[in-house]
This record gives sequence, C-alpha cells and structure tokens, in this order.
Amino acid sequence: MFYRVCQLILQVVYKIVFRFQPVGLHHIPAEGPVILCSNHISNLDPPTIAVFVKRNVHFMAKAELFSIPLFNALIRKLGAFPVRRGAVSKETIRSALQLLEQGRVLGIFPEGTRSAGGSVGKKGAASLALKSGAAVVPVTIVGSYIPFKRLKVIYGPPIDMTPFAELPASEALERATEVIMERIRSQTG
Repeated sequence: MFYRVCQLILQVVYKIVFRFQPVGLHHIPAEGPVILCSNHISNLDPPTIAVFVKRNVHFMAKAELFSIPLFNALIRKLGAFPVRRGAVSKETIRSALQLLEQGRVLGIFPEGTRSAGGSVGKKGAASLALKSGAAVVPVTIVGSYIPFKRLKVIYGPPIDMTPFAELPASEALERATEVIMERIRSQTG
C-alpha cells in the first residue's frame, strides 16, 4: 500500500514537472520474474523507471544510503536492498535471486554507476537473468531531468536469453551483457 501511494504521488509530479512519457510498458510481463535493465544518468533513475510500472520494482542501492536513518527506512519499505559498490557480496546476489525466484521485478543499471552513455556494462544483470530464467526488459531513459522538458522512458521487448544458455559460462555472460547494453542504447523512441 505504501509503495502504491508513493507511486501515485510521483506519477503526478513526473507528469507535471518532467512532462513524463512512458513508452512500451506493455513489454513488461504481468507476472513471473523480470529484470528491468536501464541506462543510468541520475540518482532519480530508480523512481523514474518504476513510477508507472504496475508491479513493485526492487532495486539494489549503494550501501551508504542505508546508513541514513530515515532514508534507510524509506528505501527498505520501497523494496531496496544494499549493495557495496565495487564488491557485490554473496548476500546481495542471494537477495536478488530470491526476489526473482519469488517472481518479482528487479531494476538494475548494468553500467553500475551513473554515466552519460557509452560505458561498458557489468555482467551482473546477465548472470542473474541466466541463473533465474527472468525476462530481461531493456529500459532507456531519454532526455534529462530539467523541469518542464520532456523526459521519456522506453521499455523494449524482452530479450531472448535462451541462445546464451548454450554457450560456455564466461562467453554467455559476455555476449548477453553486450546484447543487453546494445538494446538499451539503440532504443531512442
């Protein structure tokens, strides 16, 4: 309930302040495990890619955010869980896989950090997708967070991960990551 109330408030704010336009929301499966893989341009990206999604979206958030008392409680209530930058722990991977096993939606930024574009994706999203069988939906944020300028989020068709399952593990992760990043970059709507 808390998640939905926050989402409704943010929908109004995003529509007015950012002239927000979601495109392709129908590509997100209505049930089952899903990984939303997005480019990362701002600290506002997590709520941006989740604000109009009909399902709760869970995010890994940098561990430092969980040391801020009130913010810690807020982001946990919204479904975030901590990750240490530079060293993803087994606990973080276990938490992500557990969410996917429960048929939930996980939001990931494969670049690992904010980037103006063109940085190489890390293999975590591909690894989680191949281990869990989750649908991978490429998400592209187009525009900027300048008030009253259009901000668009494009949700593309899920990426077929089955061809990668037949490859040796390291090659599968490499190629799947390349495909995910290429799809994110190619969506301009």
